[in-house]
Amino acid sequence: MATNVYVSHKVSSEQNLYEDIIIESLKFYGQDVYYLPRTLVNEDKILGEDIPSRYSSAYKIEMYIENVEGFDGEGDLFTKFGIEIRDQATFIVAKRRWRHVVNQQNNTINIERPREGDVIYLPLSNSMFQIMAVEHESPFYQISNLPTYKLRCEAFEYGGEDFDAGVKAIDAIDAEYAYEYQLTLDSAGSSAGYRVGEAVTQTFASGTIMSGEVSNWNDSDKVLSIVHAGADDGKYHTFVTGLNIAGTNNSINVNAVNEDNQLSGNEKNDFFDTTETSMSFLDFSE
Repeated sequence: MATNVYVSHKVSSEQNLYEDIIIESLKFYGQDVYYLPRTLVNEDKILGEDIPSRYSSAYKIEMYIENVEGFDGEGDLFTKFGIEIRDQATFIVAKRRWRHVVNQQNNTINIERPREGDVIYLPLSNSMFQIMAVEHESPFYQISNLPTYKLRCEAFEYGGEDFDAGVKAIDAIDAEYAYEYQLTLDSAGSSAGYRVGEAVTQTFASGTIMSGEVSNWNDSDKVLSIVHAGADDGKYHTFVTGLNIAGTNNSINVNAVNEDNQLSGNEKNDFFDTTETSMSFLDFSE
């Protein structure tokens, strides 16, 4: 027998009121975070690999952090490689507020819900979390409504991704951790300065073009720092001496090339190494 036709659990006015209360609560007790949608630069269709990735925009939205006594997960874990940070967090966002962000003009979000692989930047702790799973049925159909998304996230570990989101604290990740080429240019070259974020190229005799993004330019000693470098033929190449590096307004000869693996600066094992060295924490005599 069917349910009573005179009783309905789908009263739109009650559903709207319930959703309004949730949105108001998130604005009171939540945190302003930045949502960064991921763009796959060169996806491997065979193996399914998605490296490298680019995060070229950031959108501010309020979310509630469900963790009240600290981040979940295994925390600081001691391994043979050092200390690994395995924090986890759960963020709650209202579906209506999410739709409002998606419908804004000139945004790059074109999905109906938050997506796994995208990143959330939390200014409160100056930390980033990557979305691992999205739960859309919690709370479970209260008054026949699903007003929120619950985002289960893990601490984001930088691995060479390109950040150009327009938020200073986020974009600084590239300059601090990305693998960097440091090119010493001819002092007799053009006096026009390179700009941070500018694309530069070097064309080899074979026609292969090596390109990258300027992360720093020191006009006094003519050192140009470049990150996110790669060649247009898909093979591994490095910048070379004796050829010009071309920017928007100038092209200067390269005298020397140095490489700086800044990714090692993102490792969490400095304290572990110091302890082992100064206090003989580990015995390597054998």
